[in-house]
Amino acid sequence: MGWHNYKNLIGGCVVTSWLLACGGVQIHDSTQHHILNLAKDDLSTYRLAFLTPATPTGQEEDKQALALGFAEVLRERRPEICFVSLPEVLGAINRSNLADEYRRLYEEYRNTGIMKKDTLSKLGAELNARYLLQLNLANFKQETNNRFGVLGYRMVDTKLANIRLFVQIWDTQTGNIAFEAIQEINYSDDTFSDRPISFRQIVEETARSVISRLP
Repeated sequence: MGWHNYKNLIGGCVVTSWLLACGGVQIHDSTQHHILNLAKDDLSTYRLAFLTPATPTGQEEDKQALALGFAEVLRERRPEICFVSLPEVLGAINRSNLADEYRRLYEEYRNTGIMKKDTLSKLGAELNARYLLQLNLANFKQETNNRFGVLGYRMVDTKLANIRLFVQIWDTQTGNIAFEAIQEINYSDDTFSDRPISFRQIVEETARSVISRLP
């Protein structure tokens, strides 16, 4: 066997051994949640509607992707829950001339953490949904750690992502928060791929964890 082939064999064995030892995807999550006033069948009986997610400055373009990813997991994991998606909500609000009130609700919530009961009641009646889901993206970041092997061979990269998401469900009849959760996930993947961990991947992982805690 020539040196070049031998070198390839050794390099391949090292990479394979490293992958077997270290594994691929690793997910570490931390969740806190509180069921304040939400019974087992409330969401399936009275319906749920998505509000526009809140995101940090510079990540405004992630709002629709966050709502879409969360909705897809909700449909998959809890098919008994009938919900109104964000595009449907925005269309209904615009048709009903509630856009200005919705904007004020959104701005006041960002400043105070409060949603006014009278506006909640109007939205609930218009959307035929008692409960409103508010997603708050507190943090999302992606990183890549480059790793190198022996004999000049580049080994796998470790792709890293972190997300912190705050979730609230508001009751439009009482004006109270019925459910809240904060979820943080650290996601790592040892891979040969150059692609980073996608926003959709980590959102769906976060959604699965939060939705598993709904009554």
